[in-house]
Amino acid sequence: MLAIDNDNGLARVRFDTIRAEVSLPLGWQATEDWERGVAFSGDKRYRLILWRVDFAFEGVSDAEHYAATKGGTIKARRPGVQAQARKLGDGSFLIVYENVPPSQGDAERRVVFDLVLSKPGNPKEGVLLTLGVPAADADRGLKLMALLKSKLRIDW
Repeated sequence: MLAIDNDNGLARVRFDTIRAEVSLPLGWQATEDWERGVAFSGDKRYRLILWRVDFAFEGVSDAEHYAATKGGTIKARRPGVQAQARKLGDGSFLIVYENVPPSQGDAERRVVFDLVLSKPGNPKEGVLLTLGVPAADADRGLKLMALLKSKLRIDW
């Protein structure tokens, strides 16, 4: 943990493995392994994963191709899931998966948000920020993803 922002109810956390900092709501827990950073709310209903992406290794040319391919792959694996990808004004991509089946320990279906960011000057590398929330909290989850994105700092 780097800092606490009491006024906004956030804790600034650095994931050294990913070389990125993110501000999380107070009360969340965070950890990392050799390839990703993970954070979750105290009740584990909201879960965040942050990792580096090598688009060539994933078999795609860039972030846009990755977003299109990942959405299609998820829909093929889980036919009931609805996926929509949008290019945002800053060039990043937001993929929204709806009707995601509950994982172990979940009481309801989920909505998952993937934010795909390209490394400036090198479109072959990027970062993926994934946030999963209960379906009933989809609007709140989208607002949280916007907050996470606005507070994300990546050491490219």
